[in-house]
Amino acid sequence: MKEYSYIINGVEKTSLETVEVFNPANKELIGKYFVSTIEDVEEAIENSKIVQKSWSKLAQEDRDNYLMKIADVLINNKTYLAELITKEQGKPLNGPGSNFEMDACIGWTQVPASLNLEDEVIFEDDTRKDILQRKPIGVVAAITPWNWPLMIAIWQIIPSIKMGNTVVVKPSEYTTIASLEMYRLINEVLPAGVINVVTGDGKIGAHITAHSSISKIMFTGSIATGKRIIEASKHNMARLTLECGGNDAGIVLPKTDFNSIAEGLFWGSFLNMGQTCAALKRLYVHEDDLDICVEALSNLTKNFKMGDGMNEDVLLGPIQNQMQFDKVNALIEATAKNPKAKIIVPNPEVSNDGFYIPITFVTGVDNGDAIVDEEQFGTVLPIITYKTLEEAIEKANSLEIGLGASVWGNDQKLMEEVADQLEAGTVWMNQHGAIHPFVPFGGVKQSGYGVEFGIEGLKAVTVPKIMSYKK
Repeated sequence: MKEYSYIINGVEKTSLETVEVFNPANKELIGKYFVSTIEDVEEAIENSKIVQKSWSKLAQEDRDNYLMKIADVLINNKTYLAELITKEQGKPLNGPGSNFEMDACIGWTQVPASLNLEDEVIFEDDTRKDILQRKPIGVVAAITPWNWPLMIAIWQIIPSIKMGNTVVVKPSEYTTIASLEMYRLINEVLPAGVINVVTGDGKIGAHITAHSSISKIMFTGSIATGKRIIEASKHNMARLTLECGGNDAGIVLPKTDFNSIAEGLFWGSFLNMGQTCAALKRLYVHEDDLDICVEALSNLTKNFKMGDGMNEDVLLGPIQNQMQFDKVNALIEATAKNPKAKIIVPNPEVSNDGFYIPITFVTGVDNGDAIVDEEQFGTVLPIITYKTLEEAIEKANSLEIGLGASVWGNDQKLMEEVADQLEAGTVWMNQHGAIHPFVPFGGVKQSGYGVEFGIEGLKAVTVPKIMSYKK
């Protein structure tokens, strides 16, 4: 049984404590990883602080060349890492699964390497000239989640090191093995200490985020943990980029052709088995269109096989862990007690060997019901009816979260009018969750603050400095 090490200053390290990792598709043991100590965290942060001074002095072109070397490593090890993702996280290899995640890792490495964040003359007259520069922040803490363990890590790490920072990263305790292998491979082409990796649960993460030498925290995860990070940052006044999840609403305009949008709705909702922050988790349809909506989505569901993602014909996998499996099941069971609710399971046959929950649609529910108000993060979608678009918009905006939202229909002008009124960081039209490495992405309200991707994402891992000249 292979044991996986964490990495400090380019050296693989072990400890007295290990954690066993099981495949969520069949609950088979796939490996163990060593758990870092608090002393390891201190060493990693101190090393990152020392290395950052020399790393930041490299020319931007040299750091970009390192990013391209990382991209080559990801390309050359795509199959190996994708299979590890599938075995540990559960998403299938094919479709919008682990190979898709690895392609995203490659793209989100190559694009930042191609971007230039130039100095900007922000004021000039006969007496003075003021130039805005962007400088490295220092040591960045990257706290990464279990749903897209490698892709989201790349989102946090690559812009950070491009701009001259070093990174201490803690992968989720649920998806540590694939992460450690990616960092091991990346460390083969990077100077030692540019990326240091520690492992463990929330106690390790809490120690990192409150540490006096951390200058920036990047986090993707729950609102509750995000609030704890905000509290922790009072100790170091670290800059924050927080992506704290969604419960994204989608509104389908009346009399829309559901056959033309059904596949977009399906994958917008069930990408990664619904375990995606910017997945569609509340669907609002006109009361006259409910039956045809359910029929279109149900017919589509029957085409997709759920099972072990290592099988080529499987496009839907298990829920990643026992905690999330229990949460989703509890929401479904609570909803079943509602006499108005109807639970529809178009393809109920799933294996009992793993954490499988078949694709489930729920009707007869509304805002105020737990299945609607709480982010399910799984393979269940509530479909809520409305009488007027004003009602749908009000319901979509009623929750204190706003990562993404979407509008679906045949009338472009009306879609734009509805989209303009939705409270979300991104509003998609006739698509959902369609992120892009050049396009800034972030939430409003309790979905967090700060953005990632593109030029704005690079700015987020720097601090502004004004150079002011007297003429």
